Amino acid sequence: MAEAVTRTVTSRSESERVAASAAPIAVAGARILVGAAVVVTLIVAYVQAGGGPAFDFFGYFTNLTSALSAALLIAAGCIGMRRSSAPRWLPLGRGTALACMLIVAVVYNAVVPGTGSAAPWISATLHAAFPALLLLDWVCIHDRPPLPWRSLWVVLPYPLLWLAVVLLRGATDGWVPYGFLLPERGAAALLATSGALLVALLASGALVWALSRVRLRSAILRRVPSPAQ
Repeated sequence: MAEAVTRTVTSRSESERVAASAAPIAVAGARILVGAAVVVTLIVAYVQAGGGPAFDFFGYFTNLTSALSAALLIAAGCIGMRRSSAPRWLPLGRGTALACMLIVAVVYNAVVPGTGSAAPWISATLHAAFPALLLLDWVCIHDRPPLPWRSLWVVLPYPLLWLAVVLLRGATDGWVPYGFLLPERGAAALLATSGALLVALLASGALVWALSRVRLRSAILRRVPSPAQ
């Protein structure tokens, strides 16, 4: 009987070891698939919009941020497939991307729902499904360290650069992706809008930084090792 118990324990330990080994690969594969699906969605959206200058297409914050977020997610997946440690910049990049995607989701779904010319499934993918999956990945998969509060400033350079380019284009060739950035609104209104967006992004970043400290207790999730393990 003791021998049977020993075999059972050994078999269970082996099963747990196999599952623990497979979990990071499954997470990495899921990240690559989701990122690739978003890239395909963006390509379809570009084609359905009639092509045109890619500079205009990626002038939309949703499109540009989705592309960057997908690239970071695919990078995290490829690193996970190799079972190697992620570079130190990747968690910060993913955190910044998530903070921006949360703003995309909130603004589209709560402030201007149903606007835009994209097909409904494209809008749902980019403004709801993708941000939700990024948030779920961030909270549930513990393969990145807590982000230090002193690095919260990194959420600002990317949207600041985007704003600068968009406002410059609005002042020169008159093209802007969103009506609230039209130069006809005046400098004071544009400054107030830009400031509000940056404050919202900083608040979103603070939420993401705080969530990086959350550790859900789950037997499955604990099989995905953190960089320190």
